[in-house]
Amino acid sequence: MKYWKIIYNGIVPGNPVFVLLLGMCATLGTTSTALNGLMMGLATAAVLICSNGVVSAIKDFVPDKVRIPAYIVVIASFVTVLQLLINAYMPGLNATLGIFIPLIVVNCILLGRAEAFAGKHGVVESLCDGLGCGVGFTLALTLLGSVRELLGTGSLFGISIYPEDYGMLLFVLAPGAFIALGYLIAIVNKIRKA
Repeated sequence: MKYWKIIYNGIVPGNPVFVLLLGMCATLGTTSTALNGLMMGLATAAVLICSNGVVSAIKDFVPDKVRIPAYIVVIASFVTVLQLLINAYMPGLNATLGIFIPLIVVNCILLGRAEAFAGKHGVVESLCDGLGCGVGFTLALTLLGSVRELLGTGSLFGISIYPEDYGMLLFVLAPGAFIALGYLIAIVNKIRKA
């Protein structure tokens, strides 16, 4: 039961995007479509789960003086593997997400979870924390991408819902990301306080 509580914490009460407001660069930069948001969220979640597990496993062997650099090396290693896999097997996704994949290394969610949770808990709990935060991040990016795609182009995951002529170009552009995110944060806060 305690593992479910850890997972749930990353999805709802401690959602990295809607509650903690972390990872805003990837959140705003990659969510022009629902598919982009989903894929960026899954990529980040994979790195988060793996890095949390490794950081938790090595925490007793890493001296305090080099703790943060060691965590960054672990995260960067998983991001490098992920980028090579995406480049080899999904070149279209690599072209779409571009620089945002290597920027996963500096996403504050990963280092924050490594420092705040994985460095203080066991491997299983850290994997659950990574899974919860990863799922929460993926849901947030997919929701934001869905709202932007639907309002901007009239489609959802590339499937036309209404004619594109009725879409609002603003939501496909950067200012639309801020507007949509602001409204989603307000809605989530209202629901959480109800």
